[in-house]
Amino acid sequence: MEMQATKTSQDTLNKTAQVLDERLRNIVVLVSTFMMGESFQQTMRDVQANNSNQYYNRLSQLQTPFAQLMLAEQSIDSVLVHTPIGDFYSTENRRSPSVAFEDTLLQDKISVAQDRWNKLWITGHTDELFSRGNYVVSLIIKPLFDKQLQNTYVIVNIREDYLQELIGAHMQGASLNQLVIDRSGQKVFASREGLQHSERKMYEGIGLDKRGHYNYASESGSSYLVNYATLDMNPDWVLIGYQSKAELLEPVHRLRLAILSIMGGCVILALIMSSMLSELLLKPLFKLRNLMLKVERNKLDVRFESVFEDEISQVGHKFNRMMDQIGELILEVKASEQEKRKSEIKALQAQIDPHFLYNTLNTIYWKSEMAEQQAVSEMIVSLSLLFRLGLNNGQEITTLRQELKHVEQYLLLQAMCYPDLFDYELAPVEEKLLDAPVLKILLQPLAENCILHGFQELPYKGKITIAAYEQEGMLALSVADNGTGMDAARVERMLNKPASEQTSYALSNVRSRLSLYYGHSAAIKLESEANVHTVVKLIIPIVAKEAISQ
Repeated sequence: MEMQATKTSQDTLNKTAQVLDERLRNIVVLVSTFMMGESFQQTMRDVQANNSNQYYNRLSQLQTPFAQLMLAEQSIDSVLVHTPIGDFYSTENRRSPSVAFEDTLLQDKISVAQDRWNKLWITGHTDELFSRGNYVVSLIIKPLFDKQLQNTYVIVNIREDYLQELIGAHMQGASLNQLVIDRSGQKVFASREGLQHSERKMYEGIGLDKRGHYNYASESGSSYLVNYATLDMNPDWVLIGYQSKAELLEPVHRLRLAILSIMGGCVILALIMSSMLSELLLKPLFKLRNLMLKVERNKLDVRFESVFEDEISQVGHKFNRMMDQIGELILEVKASEQEKRKSEIKALQAQIDPHFLYNTLNTIYWKSEMAEQQAVSEMIVSLSLLFRLGLNNGQEITTLRQELKHVEQYLLLQAMCYPDLFDYELAPVEEKLLDAPVLKILLQPLAENCILHGFQELPYKGKITIAAYEQEGMLALSVADNGTGMDAARVERMLNKPASEQTSYALSNVRSRLSLYYGHSAAIKLESEANVHTVVKLIIPIVAKEAISQ
């Protein structure tokens, strides 16, 4: 109900603001039409020439345009054209002779606004210019003329009661109160009573937004739903509507009390009945439930015991048999997972081997075609050594020393294939780390990635740097290049996708193998800056070879 009331009130307020804007816009258009008339323009030419001799002739000529203006818009109470040669106004309105324009509130507002305006809206006040003294809202406009005239203004006084009737025509019954205020919280209509002084904090929630709503709690404890809409004709004026939440939600409160009373009775009755039933029937079942909770905490040695042979006891015996079977299945799954893990690792490594083998053999073939026999011989020797290190006598775990030799042979082969493409460097490694066990063929796919993706469109010679060092008790393997770079964040997101959606073969392959061997202890970190550097760092634990095999 609160949400619907807020929406309905906002719609009503928007409609009222639109109607009020249309009325004010119509007044501005009528006044602009009045100022473009020949009588007004001739008067302005006299003002420009400081010619007061024709004052009464001009006053007489303006009576018809004044009458037409007020006839076209009945909300206009009076119109006055203030000029240095005299004030022009409809003679049907009696001018207050003792009040000069310079002594009125209007002149004070003009002075405050200085000269940075063409149209000035004045909030509600008592009309000081004419003897009727009605409550009016004033519009002050600078005349439309070829040249700017000093101290010359068109003042249009609009009756407040007409504007209030216009707002009241769109009231949402008696529940929604509407009033117009300015951004400082002062009411626009002088004849309209606003909120009490203690409740003017309601205006503070309006801010600078054009339209909106919010909840307001007054100091007296009353809560209101407040909607507001800014007038387009004067953004400093805001139409607000407020309604008491207590009145709005009173039917809901009564209904809620009845529902809560019924629910409370039902809950008490249900508690009494459930307590009685649990004592009579469910005690053995609670015992079995407690055993299941222990199983959830990985206590798999619990068993159900009962001297009875009722249905619950039969369920308990089934539970015992199930726990025995679970124990057997756990042992079988452990053995199966070990075999599966080894098979997956071998399958992943089988994917790596052909990947660089095809490229190397193809290069050797073309060099042999070009009769570069010495280079072919060297490449075949390097390839043989590469495979010997890669096969590692069928072992999946090698040493860091062997892994560095393996990637060095690979880089040597590729450097011979592409002599002007890149250089490489293997940073010195601490002697104590060289015998550390690592998973074989980790660095070669990353080095291959540098060549394939980092140097293909590089205008200068690339460089690959490989380093191994200890970092916070872990072994860090780093492959860096100065190639074109990559979007590290996008590659990270790609690696987290399912295998069928991944596009980076080398990175996904290495990450899968690390995950299979080391679990969550290992990690891959990516860092890249376009045309500066790209670094792929592998973080793996330093453990004994036997521990990894297990």
